[in-house]
Amino acid sequence: QVQLVESGGGLVQAGGSLRLSCAASIRFFSIYAMNWFRQAPGREREFVAQISPSGPNTYYADSVKGRFTISRDNAKNTVYLQMNSLKPEDTALYYCAARSGPGYGSAYSAPGGMDYWGKGTLVTVSS
Repeated sequence: QVQLVESGGGLVQAGGSLRLSCAASIRFFSIYAMNWFRQAPGREREFVAQISPSGPNTYYADSVKGRFTISRDNAKNTVYLQMNSLKPEDTALYYCAARSGPGYGSAYSAPGGMDYWGKGTLVTVSS
């Protein structure tokens, strides 16, 4: 049974930082591209960041580029999202998602293309 468990969310002031983690109970974790999405109240789920299976390639939404960094440790079956310079508009429930298969980038960032999802961790940024 596949499980993705996010952690690291919390309340932070604008300009602060948080590091999210997603621990995956998934066979052959290293073949999955890992993704972070977020969903704010009343809004659709949106793509945040993606990392290729072996880790060298990353892709970000324009809204977080230069502030957020995605990374992974395949030995620990874990993916991370380092979030710096946080803004109130970053407030959302953050989900990690796994997608099998090749390719990365905008064509592979749709929520419908993911194979597995976590339940999310809440990030609240106060002004």
